[in-house]
Amino acid sequence: MAEEVLRTADGREKTALSRRYAAQWQAARADGNLPEIGSANPPDRPARPAEPALLDPRDVPRRRPGTEAGRKAILHAVAHIELNAVDLHWDIIARFTHVPMPPGFYDDWVKSADEESKHFNLICDCLEAMGSHYGDLPAHAGMWRAAEDTAHDLMGRLAVVPMVLEARGLDVTPGMIDLFEKAGVSDAVAAMQVIYAEEVHHVAYGSKWFHFLCGRENTDPKDAFHDLVRRYFHGPLKPPFNEEKRAEAGLPPDFYWPLSEDRPLGE
Repeated sequence: MAEEVLRTADGREKTALSRRYAAQWQAARADGNLPEIGSANPPDRPARPAEPALLDPRDVPRRRPGTEAGRKAILHAVAHIELNAVDLHWDIIARFTHVPMPPGFYDDWVKSADEESKHFNLICDCLEAMGSHYGDLPAHAGMWRAAEDTAHDLMGRLAVVPMVLEARGLDVTPGMIDLFEKAGVSDAVAAMQVIYAEEVHHVAYGSKWFHFLCGRENTDPKDAFHDLVRRYFHGPLKPPFNEEKRAEAGLPPDFYWPLSEDRPLGE
């Protein structure tokens, strides 16, 4: 199931398949059954539609956020992030079946993939209401780099994807909600509020399973996190940090502040 989602190119088709398979998994679990955890041969990179054109981050055009074109660009970037998140969650399911994990690991990432699929479609609906669509603008080509860098390392994947990249979403989403509220774009505000509430869970799942693996290996979680982020993440973490939501997701300040470009005194 996970591999089939990864090999589906069209965003709407990918997310429809993702939601259908998530519903099948969740229905089986609700009936007290555990579907067989098979093995897969996931692609190095997930299938993608012909559009959007994928550019180096430095080449993606900058648009003023206070304009309609700027708001479209923000929503397009969010749609791109959400589509990559769908694949990241199915990839962690497909790629690491050689690591024995409890059923709850699969429950959490299937739920996350389902929610990211919903997020993608919510944002695509907003774009279409503005006369645009996903693929209408160029997008960031580097979104899959974290997956490639951690394709052999489950702890590294958990550290970099949910605990760094998705945690960054907790930092920046309130500002985007405020921007769309000021512009009176109510459907985008509603979509962003759903995303903001549910992304906390995804960061929390990353923290939970990272700590689980550290406990299994008798490793200090904070030291392991610092080592893995320095190994796999390119550059410092950027404040400001949403410390309240990060704490709610199980990320205390001493995990991320020492990795920032603006370290508090004494770090």
